[in-house]
Amino acid sequence: MKSIVKTSKTVDEAIEIALSELDVDKEDASIEILEEPSKGLFGLIGAKDAKVRVTVTNDPVETVSNFMDTILEKMNVKGKVNISRKDLDLYVEVKGVNTTDMGIIIGKRGNTLDSIQYLLSLAVNQNREKYIRVLLDTENYRKKREETLIRLAKKMALKAKTERRRIKLEPMNPYERRIIHSALQRDRNIETHSEGEEPFRKVVIEFRRRFI
Repeated sequence: MKSIVKTSKTVDEAIEIALSELDVDKEDASIEILEEPSKGLFGLIGAKDAKVRVTVTNDPVETVSNFMDTILEKMNVKGKVNISRKDLDLYVEVKGVNTTDMGIIIGKRGNTLDSIQYLLSLAVNQNREKYIRVLLDTENYRKKREETLIRLAKKMALKAKTERRRIKLEPMNPYERRIIHSALQRDRNIETHSEGEEPFRKVVIEFRRRFI
C-alpha cells in the first residue's frame, strides 16, 4: 500500500497535502497523526509543524485496473489498460487491441462495453459514500458511436419532416437515447420522446405540426 508522511502548520493541512499527492479521497485512506503542531516557547523557539502519515487503503484506480485485467484475461483479449482520474470520474481506455478483440469488447451496439463498465462501477463503488463514475472506452468507440447517432438522428428527422410522420428508432440504452434527444432538441419542427420498457426502450422522432 502507498504511504507518505507530510508536515504542515496544521494537521488538516498536512492531511490535505498528502491526500492530494496520493490522489485519493479521505475515505480511501487511513490517517495517523505522528506529531501535533506546537508553537514553542513564546511562539518562536522550538515551534513544530504537524506531521501525519497517510496510507492508501482503497485505491479506486488500482481496483479498476485489477478488475479490468481479470476481465480481459477471461475474455482472452490482449490489450493495455490506461486509467486516468479527474475528481470523481475514472476514465478507462483499452488500447492496442486488434479488430477481432475490439469487436468482442464492444459487442453489439456497445452492449458488452456498457456491461463491463457497469461491473467496474459496482466494483469501485462498493461501500463508498462518494460515488465514482466509471467511463470505459476502447479505440475511441464512444466518440465514433456518438457521431454515428447524431448523423442518424438528423437523417431520420429529415425523413419525418418530409413524410410528415413519426419514426421509431431501434432500441437504445439511456446514454444513446440522450444523444438522439440532444441532437434534435433545437429543431423546432421535430419533437422526440422515448417509449417502451428497458432494454427495448426506443426513441420516437415525430414531425411537429405548427399552426399559425
